Amino acid sequence: MKLEFLVSAVNEDVRTLAERMNLQADAVIVNQCGENAYQEYDWKGNRIRCYSFAERGVGLSRNSCLMRAQGELCMFADEDIVYRPGAARAVTAEFEKNPSADLILFNMDVPKERATYQIEGYGRVRWYNCGRYPTYSFAARTESLRRANVAFSLLFGGGARYSNGEDSLFLADCIRKGLKVYKAPVTIGRENGRPSTWFSGYNEKFFYDRGVLYRFLYGRAAGLMAARFLIRHRDKMFGRVPEKESDNRQGIGLCDAFRLMCRGIRMERERGEA
Repeated sequence: MKLEFLVSAVNEDVRTLAERMNLQADAVIVNQCGENAYQEYDWKGNRIRCYSFAERGVGLSRNSCLMRAQGELCMFADEDIVYRPGAARAVTAEFEKNPSADLILFNMDVPKERATYQIEGYGRVRWYNCGRYPTYSFAARTESLRRANVAFSLLFGGGARYSNGEDSLFLADCIRKGLKVYKAPVTIGRENGRPSTWFSGYNEKFFYDRGVLYRFLYGRAAGLMAARFLIRHRDKMFGRVPEKESDNRQGIGLCDAFRLMCRGIRMERERGEA
């Protein structure tokens, strides 16, 4: 099976990106910058197609990648990912072992403070536990995504109205539309540490935006899932000593955080019913 990397980048030198990321198959790179341009080049026998656009929004860039994908399999990627030797083969091998899988999620080594998941064994991913996987863990059968008519939200993520969550919404949409999503305990690369493009602390915007996201993700169960999220991560978000200065908790307690999340849930519900 032919694999293709779909790389979302911002203000990058695309001519050096394939080498820096160790891309081991053909790739589509969408670089959000100050111009509109196209170029392509060969790197170790792989065709690297590069699109530069004067626009912003991570969901927009991932959709631009996906609509140009030509491989039977696609692997979503960010500019700061470096793939292990043999990563492309490891991905295709998992799809060969599991012909019923439409998407498979993989492990990535990340700095401890940015880690949101760790896959310990093989299994199915469901709607209630799909909210912690980043897009760079996703590999998919390209035709399955197109038949399901799924796309990344333009409301969430870097450069959008709400902080993050485009990855969770995409995965939830795939599951709702009947695609089979699995996870594999296979590590295929690492993420270089860098400042977050959206996280500026556990502040009012963080909790409000998370409430809006949960309304889209969980519908009527949004309030229950919000309480579960806050209780599960209370030590990290409401502990007395921040893990790092940028956490910037601003004195928001658990009850205030729940009220902010409920406000986000309620406002989005009212907007949808208007």
